[in-house]
Amino acid sequence: MKIIIVGAGEVGYHIASRLAFEDKDVVVIDKDPEAVRRVSEDLDVQVILASGSSPRVLADAGIRDAEILLAVTNSDEANLVACLSANLLSPSTKKLARIRGAGFDDFHEVFKTEAPHIDTVINPEIEVVKTIQRLMRVPGAVDVGEFAEGRVNFVGIRLEKDSPMAGVRLLDFPMVFGDARPLIAAVVRNDELIVPRGDNVLRPGDLVYFISEKKRLADTVKLFNPNANQPLKRVIIVGGGRIGKRLAEALEREFIHTKIIESNLERCNVLSQKMNKTVVLHGDGSDQKLLLEENVGDTDVVVTLTHDEETNILTSLLAKNLGAKATITKVSKFSYFPLMSAIGLEKMVSPRLSAISSILQEIRKGKILSAVAVLGEDAEVIEAVALATSDITRRPLKKLSFPKGALLVCIIRNDEIIIPTGESVVAPDDRIILFAQRQAVKKLEKLLTVKLEFF
Repeated sequence: MKIIIVGAGEVGYHIASRLAFEDKDVVVIDKDPEAVRRVSEDLDVQVILASGSSPRVLADAGIRDAEILLAVTNSDEANLVACLSANLLSPSTKKLARIRGAGFDDFHEVFKTEAPHIDTVINPEIEVVKTIQRLMRVPGAVDVGEFAEGRVNFVGIRLEKDSPMAGVRLLDFPMVFGDARPLIAAVVRNDELIVPRGDNVLRPGDLVYFISEKKRLADTVKLFNPNANQPLKRVIIVGGGRIGKRLAEALEREFIHTKIIESNLERCNVLSQKMNKTVVLHGDGSDQKLLLEENVGDTDVVVTLTHDEETNILTSLLAKNLGAKATITKVSKFSYFPLMSAIGLEKMVSPRLSAISSILQEIRKGKILSAVAVLGEDAEVIEAVALATSDITRRPLKKLSFPKGALLVCIIRNDEIIIPTGESVVAPDDRIILFAQRQAVKKLEKLLTVKLEFF
C-alpha cells in the first residue's frame, strides 16, 4: 500500500510513523523545512520539501500509484486544494482531508459527491467533542469508545480499592459475576500494558480496559467503582474557542447547566450572542479566586480547552484541588501523555489523536468499520466485518493463533452481542471487535483479510 501524506505536522508525523512501523510505502510532503527534516531524521519514509497542493509535486510523488492521499496540513484550504489536484491526476486514489473550520460543517457530504471529491472529511474538533461527552457519561472513565452504532462500549477505568473485582482472577469472572461480567481487554499496571490471560489477577489502582454492552454499562462501571454513576448537572468550560463553543452547544441540548470562562473579551461578546443558556464569563480560568466565586467545588466536570496546553494542565490541577469532581484536559503534545496520570490528570482529549483515530479506520486493510487509538498510540481497538476469505472464521477461537498482543473481545451477530470464549466461532459477516497492541496490528490485518498458511 502506497500512501501520500500532505502535511508533516503532529498528525502527519504520527500517522507516517505508525504506517512506516507497519512497512507501508509512505511519502510525506511539506513546505516547512524543519518539519520535513524531523520526518526525514526520525522515520523511514520518503520526504519531499514542497507544497503538497501542487499537481506537479503530487505527480512527482507518485499520486497515480498511491492508494490513499491524506491531506492533514493546518490549512483547510490547502487540504482542499491538495484533494482537488489529486483528483485531477488520479481519480481512483482515495482522498482524506482534515477540515476543521465550522463554516465547512454543512458541506462535508457535498465534498464527497462534488469537486474536489473527498472520500472522507475528518473534523477532529467534532470528534473531540464527542469524546468529551462520552467521558462525561461514564464517571471515572479514562477512555470511552463506542462501536456497533453505540451498542457496545470500550472503556478504560481505574480499579478502586473497594471494587468487588479487586483480587479476582479473570478465570473466575464467570463464576463470580455470571453473565454480567465484562471482558477485560487490557490492563495498565506501573505504566506497562498487559494483554491479560485467565490466571491474571486485577489489583486496586490498575487501569483496566473492558468491553460492555451499553445497556449493562452502568452496572459494569459499579463493579469497578461502587460510588460511580452520579448524574451530570454542572459543567465549567475553560476556553471559549471553537471546541469550547461546540461543546457548550452540545451540553445545552442535553439541558446541562454550563459556564464558559474565556479570557478574550471580544470572543466573550461573540459567545454571548451565540449561546442560548450557557453563562459566558470574562476572566482567567486559572484564577483561583474566579473559580471559587463560580463554585468550582460543586461542579461535576471542569473541561479545559484553551489553546495553551500548559494552561489547561495547570487549570485542571487547580480545579481538582479546589474540589471539582472531575476534570477533562485538552492536550496536543504526545510527549505529555505519559506524564498526565503521574500528576493525577487521567481524563485527556486530543484533537490530533482524534484525527489519527479517524484516519486509521480509513487505511486499514480488510473490511474495517472503525478504529480507535488508545493509550496514546500504544494500541488500537478495531471494529471489522469477518470476511469469508479470512482465517478468523469457522474455527473455535482457541484453535486460532492470534498475534501476540491481540485479542478478540466481542462478536456481534445480527442483534446478538457475544462476549467470546475459547469455544466461540466467528461466522462470515459477523462484526468483530479486536484489541491490538501496536506491534500486532500488521499481522492482525493479514488475519482479517486472507487465509494464512502459517496460522
